Amino acid sequence: MKYPICICPAPPPIFFRIGIPVAFWEPARMVEVVKDPFCFPSLGMRLGGFPRGQLQGSSSEGAGTVRRGHTFQQAHWFLFPVYSLLEILVDFVCVEHTSFDLAYLTEVDPLWNDDSLAFIIQPEALLFANQIAQMACTADSVTSQVGLPLNALFWCIGSWGSSYPLSGALDNEDVTAASAGIGARMIYKLGRQGLLWDTATDLCQKVPSFIWVKYHWKFQIARPVRGRQCIPLGRSAMIWGTAKNPPKSGSDNFLFMVFRKRACCAF
Repeated sequence: MKYPICICPAPPPIFFRIGIPVAFWEPARMVEVVKDPFCFPSLGMRLGGFPRGQLQGSSSEGAGTVRRGHTFQQAHWFLFPVYSLLEILVDFVCVEHTSFDLAYLTEVDPLWNDDSLAFIIQPEALLFANQIAQMACTADSVTSQVGLPLNALFWCIGSWGSSYPLSGALDNEDVTAASAGIGARMIYKLGRQGLLWDTATDLCQKVPSFIWVKYHWKFQIARPVRGRQCIPLGRSAMIWGTAKNPPKSGSDNFLFMVFRKRACCAF
């Protein structure tokens, strides 16, 4: 948004329209990251009658000085357009007008539950499965603590872990941080599958996001303990996650409010 006005194409006979560039953070989605399959903390319910088996979440501590801990969780993606639900800015062209809905759940997705199958949609992960590429994530971790993550390092999620594989398994023994990282992976995964488009790259329209733009998204933890910070992807849980997962709060089942950056040409 370098200019005071913007021009976007329009259907004939107008052909183009002139507007004012606008950008803001929109609370538009929710992501649940749960250890218990088919458990929906935001809805206060759990679906029964399904076998758990390997769908059950888990967490284990690392051993030695090299190996990191491991966490596996399921995730649910919700449409939650706050402004539309509250009927705020109903005439504003830059606000999404839709309703609440459960858009995606990973329990029925074999790619989420098997790292080998996830390779089908992310073959480039082979390029980053080495020590040099992972050491570069240190820079992303540092910048996410004081500002926004480095989008050029798209294979990193700051101090939360690696963006790959696009599955529910993440090498981090801190369940709070790992859950945030798994929720962030949902953004990348849905974009890779063409189910989630970026709303801040182009003023005139949403665009596909097969390689995610990390600094267009922020999280705020809502369950089991509500947080007061809206954090960029990758920021250390030491800053925002203290006492956010009490022992009797919900068995490692988390809910994050997802803020996305919205840029558009308002008219």
